[in-house]
Amino acid sequence: MRNADLVARDLKSVWHPCTQMKDHETLPLIPIKRGEGVWLEDFESNRYIDAVSSWWVNLFGHANPRINSAIQEQIGQLEHVILAGFSHEPVVNLSERLIEVTPEGLNKCFYADNGSSAIEAALKMSYHYWKNQGHPGKKNFVNLSNSYHGETLGALALGDVALYKDTYQPLLMEVLTAPSPDAYNKELGETDEDYALRQFEAMDKLLAERHHEICAVVVEPLIQCAGGMRMHHPVYHTKLREACDRYGVHLIADEIAVGFGRTGTLFACEQSGITPDFMCLSKGLTAGYLPLSVVLTTDTVYNAFYDDYETLRAFLHSHSYTGNPIGCAVALATLDIFRDENVIENNRQLSRCMAESVAHLADHPNVGDIRQHGMTLAIEMVKDKASKTPFPWQERRGIKVYQHALTRQSLLRPLGNVVYFMPPYVITEDQIRHLAQVATEGIEIAVKG
Repeated sequence: MRNADLVARDLKSVWHPCTQMKDHETLPLIPIKRGEGVWLEDFESNRYIDAVSSWWVNLFGHANPRINSAIQEQIGQLEHVILAGFSHEPVVNLSERLIEVTPEGLNKCFYADNGSSAIEAALKMSYHYWKNQGHPGKKNFVNLSNSYHGETLGALALGDVALYKDTYQPLLMEVLTAPSPDAYNKELGETDEDYALRQFEAMDKLLAERHHEICAVVVEPLIQCAGGMRMHHPVYHTKLREACDRYGVHLIADEIAVGFGRTGTLFACEQSGITPDFMCLSKGLTAGYLPLSVVLTTDTVYNAFYDDYETLRAFLHSHSYTGNPIGCAVALATLDIFRDENVIENNRQLSRCMAESVAHLADHPNVGDIRQHGMTLAIEMVKDKASKTPFPWQERRGIKVYQHALTRQSLLRPLGNVVYFMPPYVITEDQIRHLAQVATEGIEIAVKG
């Protein structure tokens, strides 16, 4: 099969996500035949380094032999079973392992299918907890400006990225928004930590005044990924945990994109030294293989639902594929790789290589910022460096970087004017340096228009 053959069939039948389909009249659709390690290969043997981990999910490369083996073994035993009234060994093993590696106190695991579904479950759990505790007036949620938590209506309401949210605003619940600690907006001479502490004052004031009506605060620790890979200091979440305890409000940590080593520690919350009331995980949970998500929570939350059926205090929420055994087997294989292969320590060297490979761009007149947490690095293109004036979004400068990268064996899919690296952890230093060179070339092309 030629690339063009599959593309023609695709465009007749497939509606692609997060895409203006008319773009494909001029922007080539890339059909992929196979993957191995960091590489994706099309039907004409062109190869691309998957620098964005296929939407931030792939941790240990495509067609990973260890994960493939786990799938094959599980398929031969049990593909799926209802998790209401039944159980199976993979879901029990996975729950025990997750409780072991996540922050202390998260002792119960509730499974769903994807990140948005995990957020929805956490929102319902928090509201229902307060209702069971005799506080039905607590029904509002707090988010951060520029946040993103998914595309289903509840998760979308918790976001604050206009591109995704504005169209559907009439369908969404109202939420309270506190200013982000995003360090991009700090004053000249101000540290990331100082700025985070200054921004926290507004959150503290909001909680002090309205905690009686607030169920939970929902945050993406350290990186607001879909908000342009904007980053902040972990002290913000240390202070937020203290305030949530003080005012009787839940803290929901959305670690769907930032968990499993993306920020330099296994979970981003570790850098703040906190345990949230709910931790939502997906994406890297199955290393890019299968849809699976989980909400971890505390015994305190769990016990608020534990009662006789007639009280109607149970959490009657479900998904058909909850706790799918094959997905759980993949997640267990993923955790085994973290345990056995010194992944976090090895990533530190890769992270240093990423930083060094793009350091030359710090003085570029159209680079407003280079920022990094662990294995996530972002380069923000701007029209004017001194004022950080952005290029008009309508010019779509990032697309030019994407198009150039495809000619240089690289998949770089910018977020607006932000070029970022979030590669699988099996990437080599030479491949990182190649991506940096490709990004540099693409930025030069993009800023010249």
